[in-house]
Amino acid sequence: MIRLGSLAGYPFEGPRVLAGFTAPAIPAVYAILYLPDPARQQYAVTYVGHSDDLSQEPLPFRHPRASCWIERAGSRWKVFIATYEVPGGLASHRELIVRELCAVYHPSCNEQQFDQAWEDHWIGSYDAPTTAPLSTGRQPGESRHVDSVVPPVDSVVPPVDSGDLPVDSGDPPVETGGRSPD
Repeated sequence: MIRLGSLAGYPFEGPRVLAGFTAPAIPAVYAILYLPDPARQQYAVTYVGHSDDLSQEPLPFRHPRASCWIERAGSRWKVFIATYEVPGGLASHRELIVRELCAVYHPSCNEQQFDQAWEDHWIGSYDAPTTAPLSTGRQPGESRHVDSVVPPVDSVVPPVDSGDLPVDSGDPPVETGGRSPD
């Protein structure tokens, strides 16, 4: 099993050597992989696709992009496949997963590429007294520089009558995760 995608990823079966692969008759997303550096055991995604019936795909090497896969891997024996049967997934779900994987890995053998970028005008701006500007940037791990000063929440939220507040019992906060505090 190999996880591909953003965050925790999707649990793909494989990777298996494509040359000996017999595709099952299932709807699935598939990723074509190779090992750029076999000593590191880290696969590179070179193509991503999906099918309503994987057994009807021209695999292993009759696919229109197979020559690209072999060229990238260096040999047909160095090309691998991993498959993901989307639970309850329709063709539209599989297509979204393919687009996400293309945006994450930029597989060189896919003719159509996708980007994870977004434009401000797609979402629009917002102004609410209880929210601050976004603190994250457009790319994962990127922070967003905010030039404006956000007013303190106290100045925009009406004060709460102290009679409505719960009484503090002095008990320590409850920790989640199944462990008791040490």
